[in-house]
Amino acid sequence: MTVAEMMPSPATGRFIAAVHHFPLRIYFEDTDLSGLVYHANYLRYMERARSDMLRLAQIDQRAAHEGGTGVYAVTDLQIRYRRPARLDDDLMVVSRVAQVSAATCTIHQSVMRGDEQLTDASICVAWLTPQGRPQRQPKAWTEIFSRLCQGEDLHP
Repeated sequence: MTVAEMMPSPATGRFIAAVHHFPLRIYFEDTDLSGLVYHANYLRYMERARSDMLRLAQIDQRAAHEGGTGVYAVTDLQIRYRRPARLDDDLMVVSRVAQVSAATCTIHQSVMRGDEQLTDASICVAWLTPQGRPQRQPKAWTEIFSRLCQGEDLHP
């Protein structure tokens, strides 16, 4: 057995019912001079959580991009910072599909420290052609998003 085989896989989070939970820890590099997490880093945490949520839902963005069928782009973002995170905090990014249409998907995300909400955001992504024009999402993906939006557990 190789060392790589003995190591755990990177955290991808998990679905609990239709809600994705993504764990993370705050490192020194995440903080600013005041010792608090730099505000833009919350967007990175949310992006990682969304990417892993889609991967676990069987939405293969990489294959679509490499196949030239399209890409997602953020079209709207609303974020609210409530409380700061600090070095060594164990956090959870909680993501749920809030709305789906033919070309877009809106995902609500919260960064939590235990039961305390630190940050929450609503992110709308649009499915675009490789030339950057809006287009319909793949039908199978729209169906997955619709199931999640309705609270259906993808992994019973």
